[in-house]
Amino acid sequence: SVDSVSTPSTPSTPCSPPADPYDIEVIDDGDKEEVLQFLRTFFIRDEPLNFSLGLLEGRATCAELEDYSIKDLNSGLNLKAVSNGKIIGVCLNGILNKGYVDEIEEACCEDKKFAKILKLLDHVAVQSNIFSHFPEIDKAMTVKILSVDSSWRGRGIAKDLMNRTRELARELGCGIMTVDCTSHFTARALKKLGFECIYSLKYEDYKINGEVVFTPEKPHAAVTVYTQRIE
Repeated sequence: SVDSVSTPSTPSTPCSPPADPYDIEVIDDGDKEEVLQFLRTFFIRDEPLNFSLGLLEGRATCAELEDYSIKDLNSGLNLKAVSNGKIIGVCLNGILNKGYVDEIEEACCEDKKFAKILKLLDHVAVQSNIFSHFPEIDKAMTVKILSVDSSWRGRGIAKDLMNRTRELARELGCGIMTVDCTSHFTARALKKLGFECIYSLKYEDYKINGEVVFTPEKPHAAVTVYTQRIE
């Protein structure tokens, strides 16, 4: 669906962490081009499903994925980690209201490869049905994209972005945070942050017309949904 998206993190060789400090700030519309460039460098090319489908074969980027990623960029829900004026991490978020799965319509997407990803995400949204696990809750914060500059990984930036997102969610009356994970690494990180897996679908079990759609490289074996109550 337009309001739910995977949250991959890109595997990389560990680097020596820089010593520079950083701040977590709210993204505004003036950050659009820098956010897009960040996503092109650290998210779009190496996200497991994008890579599995060869989404960028013969081109620099996927315009429909870019538009999808930065939808409602200036909503006040999206965060960036900044050091010396440079974006080193982003957390792009959205609000889900109870009943949203009943309003999901098949995405209109000209890019056939990206359409396959959207179809999977819609399937996951319906099957996981997060609000059925929390019947007393009617509003959730969904983390759509969480990505950190490869040279800054291991410094707790993703954790800080998630903590700030949780603060925003609490202020807005959200009862839970939820994340669709297409990446094994993101799922592992969320588990360390105390999130619980409420849904899992192995890629080998997701088929269209009897054929497996996604064959990402190991260790990416399943799409999962992780949630956490906001106390």
